[in-house]
Amino acid sequence: MTTALLAADATPVSAWAWIVWGVLALVAVAGGVGMVLAKNAVHSALFLVCTMLTLGVFYIIQAGPFIGMVQIIVYTGAIMMLFLFVLMLIGRDASDSLIETLRGQRTAALLLGIGFAGLVVTGVVRALGKAPVAGLAQANADGNTQGIAKDLFTSYVFAFEVSSALLITAAVGAMLLAHVEKTKAEKVTQRDLMQARFAPGNYPAPKPGPGVFASTNSVAAPGLLPDGSVAGRSLTALVPTRELTEAEAKPKGTEK
Repeated sequence: MTTALLAADATPVSAWAWIVWGVLALVAVAGGVGMVLAKNAVHSALFLVCTMLTLGVFYIIQAGPFIGMVQIIVYTGAIMMLFLFVLMLIGRDASDSLIETLRGQRTAALLLGIGFAGLVVTGVVRALGKAPVAGLAQANADGNTQGIAKDLFTSYVFAFEVSSALLITAAVGAMLLAHVEKTKAEKVTQRDLMQARFAPGNYPAPKPGPGVFASTNSVAAPGLLPDGSVAGRSLTALVPTRELTEAEAKPKGTEK
């Protein structure tokens, strides 16, 4: 059997598509399991990226190229990369506290999660068990993207606008919660910074680098001032300071 039908009026799907489906299904499940079991947060995010990529291919195989590319470009390429950036900023070695503030909360959360998953699966099975199977041939008659746009801005325009308003409200709320308001006394102006920079005892100019006006490029060699004295600011405090011996201070190449 070289072809199969996903639905009554759907276009035939080749055997290669079913092979790709089977292989990527294993990859998606492995990525999901790895995301849950990975101890490193970055590895967990990368496992999730793998699963999201396979979901995008699944959508494309099922005659949904638009939602498949959105899955790959938006969710995998943008949102998950944002997750990775956040993990890198907060530190991938940061670990949560294992001390339970409420006794038995993890067990209760596990049981409630299993129960909720059972309810969702039961509801979906009962809702779709007797539903007639219909393909996407009619919906994609004028193109997949055009069909989505037509339904989105006609039949589901209210839900679309409500969802957009909800997302905007969530973004504004997150910015307000993350914003730290400072009083006028706490704000440091550019004038204050310049006054502190040129205050007595401070050094406003850039510090000379190691080896400036010296006969070597070693970081241990102090910079020399025009009068020949050592510029103390050019030598790092990590290098111990010592006086040169007479042989070391003697100009090189003058021995006979």
